[in-house]
Amino acid sequence: MKKHLASGLALLSLVVAAGASAQQGYPTKPIRWIVPYAAGGGSDFLARTVGQTLSTQVGQPVLVDNKPGGNTALGAAETARAPADGYTILSADNGTLVFNPALYKSLSYNATKDLTPVTLMGKFPMILVVGTNSGFATAKDFIAQAKAKPGGINYASAGAGSPHHLAMELLKVEAGLFMVHVPYRGAAPALADVVGGQLPAMMVDLAAGAGFIKGNKVRALAVANPTRLPQLPDVPTFAELGYKNVEAAALVGVVVPSATPTEVVNTLNRQIVAAIHEPAVRTRMIDFGVEPVGNTPAQYAELLKNETTRWHKLIRDLKITLD
Repeated sequence: MKKHLASGLALLSLVVAAGASAQQGYPTKPIRWIVPYAAGGGSDFLARTVGQTLSTQVGQPVLVDNKPGGNTALGAAETARAPADGYTILSADNGTLVFNPALYKSLSYNATKDLTPVTLMGKFPMILVVGTNSGFATAKDFIAQAKAKPGGINYASAGAGSPHHLAMELLKVEAGLFMVHVPYRGAAPALADVVGGQLPAMMVDLAAGAGFIKGNKVRALAVANPTRLPQLPDVPTFAELGYKNVEAAALVGVVVPSATPTEVVNTLNRQIVAAIHEPAVRTRMIDFGVEPVGNTPAQYAELLKNETTRWHKLIRDLKITLD
């Protein structure tokens, strides 16, 4: 009996040791980082910036693979079907993980069952901007005129179902406004028409709008952030104007297939968070207009749960659908 027990304990020790050894060796091959947008945007910037430092830290290539399409569903579905071994990761924003499940009756992936949170990399706070020739000098002026002329003001967005779109819908609800949505295919063409005067206003993230704001092509009126942005210290928050619930940002994080072992998720978390906290990486992110985060898988999961509750109610109440 003692002999069998000893043999069993020895075998268990070998299994545990083998698992620990495999974990210590992760990663042992290139990591594929799927970005569900075309090259050049905010999610792509984050993946390449963080991925470059991550590659140096782990001694393995990090290969960014742009897979745009389906309002991020193409990249999300491909990640969900990938082997759950930590070698395929996805840049996922709140469009992928929060908005899409409410906006579409059927998706090619299940945001909660197919994907597991690793960490939130950063936040892209939304900013209300208007054309410099729009006649709006302040956010209070904009809101007052929108209230005075229901349906008389159209607004642009980076696309239907985007954080930019839903941020303005949130403002409409909180301020009691009626404005007409005009979706574009990306922030750049929407901003171009706001600059040109075709449309007076939009919500935009600092990464996309910084050049336009600094160049005085658009005027920043208010930020949908709990605090003022260090890059725009003179621009008030919506909370300062009396609209404390108008908080909105593009939240870009990393997720992996749901069956990925917890040990791998935690190791990947530590590696990515360490990359985000590298001084050079943080500086690049802030300069680009991103608020660096880098939290735990549990913290990211809790944030997504709270965001889902908040935004799904808004989407249901407004009956917004993209099917």
